[in-house]
Amino acid sequence: MKNQNFTTAFSVDKTPKEAFDAINNVRGWWSGNIEGSTDKLGAVFTYSYEDLHRSRQKITEFVPGKKVVWHVLDSSLNFVKDKTEWNGTDIIFEINRKDDKTEVRFTHVGLVPAFECFDSCSNAWGGYINGSLRNLITKDKGRPNPKEK
Repeated sequence: MKNQNFTTAFSVDKTPKEAFDAINNVRGWWSGNIEGSTDKLGAVFTYSYEDLHRSRQKITEFVPGKKVVWHVLDSSLNFVKDKTEWNGTDIIFEINRKDDKTEVRFTHVGLVPAFECFDSCSNAWGGYINGSLRNLITKDKGRPNPKEK
């Protein structure tokens, strides 16, 4: 259990293409400032939120309607001692059709309980994935800043 990666999943009454398109509309569901393209293989984008979090991701897999993988090239998490905990981790979105629904499974490979940021990062991911991204897929409106109106 100590090395278990953070993962979460949900199912929606939308197509795999609709889920895939929403995942790649990162600005629509993830808070903060995003610079660069988030919707093509090989693209590199930077995410930053206030002075708490900055990370640079490269899209290493991009299979329409099926899977997206971001490899974290570098990061700075200013709320933990080891600010580089995300470096070298992979953020994976897998999309599968199950019965008459589309399942979206999110895994942050390398975000494990041994990391100082595990609790706060997994709580944040849970909110973004199960709340904001799910809303973007089902209602065409994400909630990237739930505390802001």
